[in-house]
Amino acid sequence: MDSEPDRWRAAKVGTWVMSISLFFLISFFLSPMTLEEGSVPRLSGRANVFDYYQYEGWGSWGNGNHSGDVGHDQPSEGLFSWTDINFYAAFIYGFGDLNCHQKYERSWVINGNQMPMCARDVGIFLGLAIGGWIFSRYGKNRWTVTDSFLSVFGDSRLHSVYASGYRKRAAWGIGLLAMAPIGIDGFTQMLTEYESTNPVRLVTGLFFGVMLAVLLSAMLSARPSDHQGRPELVSLPAGARFARTPDNESE
Repeated sequence: MDSEPDRWRAAKVGTWVMSISLFFLISFFLSPMTLEEGSVPRLSGRANVFDYYQYEGWGSWGNGNHSGDVGHDQPSEGLFSWTDINFYAAFIYGFGDLNCHQKYERSWVINGNQMPMCARDVGIFLGLAIGGWIFSRYGKNRWTVTDSFLSVFGDSRLHSVYASGYRKRAAWGIGLLAMAPIGIDGFTQMLTEYESTNPVRLVTGLFFGVMLAVLLSAMLSARPSDHQGRPELVSLPAGARFARTPDNESE
């Protein structure tokens, strides 16, 4: 573990973000292989709600006959309940049920079983793992979330940004740039007749995931206590320093 005061927490947080994301990413591919071929039929549910918890009653919306942009005729495809499969696969498919719409046409199939997450979400978790690794290697605790977020780009690349006082604009610009591909692809698909492809969904999700992981890691790493509560001790690019204000707040 890096012993530098601005690195040890960042390395630890980045490693945790990478490890958790990798666990889920690998599980998205592995869980369908732990089931008999054809155990998971074509699914089409809703995001942020349980649709395939059981066959009837609460959490069974996905097993109904629906028409329109959300859901489909599940009885004709075959009913499914992730509570009836092995514990490991049930946990992963339950996670996917809650967090993903699980539309068949936007997902891949492994071992004759639809994956628990769509291609876009697979890309996001791949990006989360990569972003966590990047932060574990290059991220630093620089007191604020903004400066901790920017730290992964290296001081030499940030020299002009800090020298001109544009660090907040740079952070916002990078964030918006990373969200642009997924936003353009998703909203174009929603508002027009355009239909994206799974490779495009994977790539756009990846860019978003990397940015999200670095931001999350920065939020968890930015701790003034690691700098003895003294902002003037924080080392910033271009020789910049935080200034202590009369009310002990940094700028």
